[in-house]
Amino acid sequence: MNPKYQYDVHLPVKLEQGKKYPTIFTFHGKGSNEQNMFSLVAPLAEEFIIIGVRGNLPLGTGFQYYDLKSLGNPIREMYDQAVTDLAAFIHYATEEYPIDPDKRYLLGFSQGAILSMTLALTMGDQLKGIVALNGYIPEFVKTEYSLRSVKDVSVFVSHGEFDSVFPVRIGHETAAYLKDQTERLTFKLYPTDHGVSEENQLDFMKWIKKDAELNVNKE
Repeated sequence: MNPKYQYDVHLPVKLEQGKKYPTIFTFHGKGSNEQNMFSLVAPLAEEFIIIGVRGNLPLGTGFQYYDLKSLGNPIREMYDQAVTDLAAFIHYATEEYPIDPDKRYLLGFSQGAILSMTLALTMGDQLKGIVALNGYIPEFVKTEYSLRSVKDVSVFVSHGEFDSVFPVRIGHETAAYLKDQTERLTFKLYPTDHGVSEENQLDFMKWIKKDAELNVNKE
């Protein structure tokens, strides 16, 4: 299979032959790239495979996974295709690298968070967990997509209290929706705009390590 996305793979330095590893797929925000996302999870690179997936549509000096009609209103055909293609990419990468299929995580910011939550709802327990930073779930996903149970999927959602792109009420609405879908939800607010603070980063890294049953105190 020839994947539709360019991507970076960071394998643990001390890779053990025959061992399957927990893996984090990162999805960046609109106009960004996979390298910017790696900086958020670099401290986890000793224990996780980290795969940064680049949006396939150029935008300025960066990239995006789909285009918009207006803010918060994806072009439906492009969005549907991105969800299908990203799910296929996750399966492709699992065959290509020593990935533990029972410990696959998605981590996305903004547009990447929107896609991460959608993929959780459409892939269900094919994923172990997701981290969604400053995003939302499109209404058409909730009402028109074929959704799978996420009761066994761990979900970390965070939002900036002063987010000027997606107001904080969107974070509350997203958390309320997901709370009805899974008891494995962690929702946190941070005193930030549309970005990721150091506190937010430390919190989700600790959360991922604990969820993947790794030693959270290991340096």
